[in-house]
Amino acid sequence: MATSIAHRASGIVLSVGLLLLAWWLMAAAGDEAGYALAVAVIGSGFGKLLLAGWLIAFCYHLCNGLRHLNWDLGRGLEKAEARRSAAVVIAVSVVLALAFVYAAFFAGVPR
Repeated sequence: MATSIAHRASGIVLSVGLLLLAWWLMAAAGDEAGYALAVAVIGSGFGKLLLAGWLIAFCYHLCNGLRHLNWDLGRGLEKAEARRSAAVVIAVSVVLALAFVYAAFFAGVPR
């Protein structure tokens, strides 16, 4: 039940993140001042925190969506299998999220 609620919540977070993407794209198509503002907001500490949150939501939503596709095939529906797949979804989501956040914010950063 908790993973189902989290799946819906991550979908909402991704939808809100799409608004930021749309704003950035409109700013890129607009003038320099608008684009500079968008880059400054997204590149700020708070903007990076939001981007990291959207990356985490994406990783979870993707992994749990694959789990749901497996259920649609009629596999993994027993209680023990569902609990095990929930643990796998969380573990894989954490690993993917850490890899993406590292690649996005720390790889290639001069020390």
